[in-house]
Amino acid sequence: MNRKSILFFTLYVVFTTLFGTSVVAMGIKPYGLMTDLMEHTDKTWQNGYMTNIMIWQIDKVKGPLQYAQIMSSKPSFSWIVGGEKQNTYQTAYHVVVSDNYNDVEIKKGMMWNSGWVKNNQSTAVVYQGKPLQPNKVYFWRVKIKTNADGESDWSDIKAFRTAPSLSDCAPSYYPLVKSNEYPVSFTSPSPNVFLADFGKDAFGQLTLTLFSDRDKDTVQVHLGERLSNGRVNRKPGGTIRYSRYLLPLLKGVHTYHIKIAKDARNTSGSAILMPSYIGEVMPFRYCEIDGHVISLKKGNIVREAVHYPFDDNASSFSCSNDTLNKVYDLCKYSIKATSFTGVYIDGDRERTPYAADAYINQLGHYNADREYSMARRSYYYILNHPTWPTEWILQTVLIAWNDYLYTGDNSMLLATYEQLKPYLLKQLQEKNGLISTTTGLQTHDFLESIKSKGKIRDIVDWPSSGQGLNEKNGGEADGFVFTDYNAVVNAYYYEGLKVMAEIAKAVGKSYEAGSYLQQANELKSHFNHSFWNENKGCYQDGISTTHASLHSNIFPLAFGMVSDENRQSVIKYIETHEMACSVYGAQFLLDALYNAGDADYALRMLTKTDDRSWYNMLRAGSTITMEAWDNKYKPNQDWNHAWGSAPANTIPMKLMGVEPLIPGYSLVRIKPQIGSLKWANAVIPTIRGAIHIKVENKRKLYMMQLNIPANMNAELYLPLISSKCKVTDNGKPLNNITVEGESPMYFGRIVSGSHSIVVSF
Repeated sequence: MNRKSILFFTLYVVFTTLFGTSVVAMGIKPYGLMTDLMEHTDKTWQNGYMTNIMIWQIDKVKGPLQYAQIMSSKPSFSWIVGGEKQNTYQTAYHVVVSDNYNDVEIKKGMMWNSGWVKNNQSTAVVYQGKPLQPNKVYFWRVKIKTNADGESDWSDIKAFRTAPSLSDCAPSYYPLVKSNEYPVSFTSPSPNVFLADFGKDAFGQLTLTLFSDRDKDTVQVHLGERLSNGRVNRKPGGTIRYSRYLLPLLKGVHTYHIKIAKDARNTSGSAILMPSYIGEVMPFRYCEIDGHVISLKKGNIVREAVHYPFDDNASSFSCSNDTLNKVYDLCKYSIKATSFTGVYIDGDRERTPYAADAYINQLGHYNADREYSMARRSYYYILNHPTWPTEWILQTVLIAWNDYLYTGDNSMLLATYEQLKPYLLKQLQEKNGLISTTTGLQTHDFLESIKSKGKIRDIVDWPSSGQGLNEKNGGEADGFVFTDYNAVVNAYYYEGLKVMAEIAKAVGKSYEAGSYLQQANELKSHFNHSFWNENKGCYQDGISTTHASLHSNIFPLAFGMVSDENRQSVIKYIETHEMACSVYGAQFLLDALYNAGDADYALRMLTKTDDRSWYNMLRAGSTITMEAWDNKYKPNQDWNHAWGSAPANTIPMKLMGVEPLIPGYSLVRIKPQIGSLKWANAVIPTIRGAIHIKVENKRKLYMMQLNIPANMNAELYLPLISSKCKVTDNGKPLNNITVEGESPMYFGRIVSGSHSIVVSF
């Protein structure tokens, strides 16, 4: 790329950034271009801060810069199809890729020129050109045809740089970034004591600009997550963080950077370490400065919050219940705040990736931002570094499926399918069709196949001891009785078989897909025969016990194992046990309730305010979801555990009812279940663009305003308010369609664009 073309391209990028790109020659051009599921591949960062250097300029700059390295030898390309007209869909695309800007600018693809490809694929279009070289910059753009606007103009040019080595399976990912944050309040609780409150907890570092009128002053800097009597709590308990630093001052005005000390508990063993370009961090909300400081203002205290790149404006939710609004904000922020290692971890105490945490985090992240690379990187890590709980190993399969479901990109499944298969734990299946970890089937070969360093064991919920909802039961498993054959584990096994059938289909293994599905159906029969307790009207924990728990019932209900005739009995049992599970188990409690159509009780669980609630986390002073409902339920808990953030995905997916039905969001289900809320409004990101939905539930009137991005269709479900109700979409009548297994509330498929749906009666 010569100097002239570099200058032209730089000016082009600056112009389009400042003035936008809405004026086009033809149809609306594609936008939101992603390379290997990342949009900002043309940007660079230095020590966490975005620079003015673009990716094609990196070799001309001294000093290390970080950027999103494309690790794949055949990256995938995705884009958003523009178009406001009703039922706009892509009919063809044309991609060009080159190793210099000039060729792409004149629409030449010296590396790859796809020509016109007649289909509607706008996600995960796999590169099919000449072999890409390591450590090299490439440029690409795309134009499309749609049924509504015809041929579009070419998209803006997107640049990316390949990694030093390429493979068909390594995940691409962003570097970590920093955001400068300032106190929202600033007080002086005592003479020569200054307290800064940043409003929310964050993992970060601290920079201070202080003035001293003498040379030998030393101040104490206290950082923490919790207050006590208006001061930073020096003994916050558990793994809630506090640290103290001595800072010698120089005479005059100087800026100081507090170097965060390492904690042995989360910087050794299996912990994910902070990269050197960032340095160590700690979570803190409060900064207290104790000492002789002549002058101190809000602008003198800067928290450098560390996180994965995150678009705060990509999603939103508000409703008529202020408690639920606070719960959503808490959980959405938790997704961003806990992304500080670039891999989903279990919290600050260990900083270790666990599949259970990653599964909940993944779903929350997808519904909070149009971002998929961190989840993919986490999957690869967990696949090669599994932990001990049986159910969490099975969740690795669910994480793999979600990657494909939300992106439409099957490259990860193709690369890891054979390695993933043992994580289904079929080798633990006994003659009765159920799996067990205690009947002698954990052989050396089995443990090697899942890369486990020791025998695995069932967990059900965590913590398994201590105070729970009912003290006599202990822990968060509702007194679950462990036997050789565990109802919860086998419910997970069933879900894994179902999902593995879909994964096999996605990688072209149709015979294996059919086999997995058949095994799932057989297991469902075995499960209901083995665990259903007719006298109690619910599922019992194991074959050799009649004890029943919340957990042995929520998982079969969440995974679709309960027969129609037994569903109400199971729901009734669940409702008698309230929140007798941990913040992790709450994910599956909410899934079970919404999947069964019990929206009012689910809303009650989301908005309750006792000490086993998300509201209680806020009341206790945490601004990131806790590891447990309250300190008394887990005395060593931390205050920054995203496995407690279930509402971040439950609210958009279940309450607002927006879920992908076909991988890559070409078909989405719209099935709001807002319960007693008067209204609810959400923006939900997808790889094809954001879905906007607003629901109002007035007396004798139910209204929905819905905007579906181009190149996407939806299946519409509405509550059956009355058998005599009339339903219209943009003024035209909609007729209900009866579907076996569904209540009479399905109204068929609707197309992209704006919809004003009214139910009157």
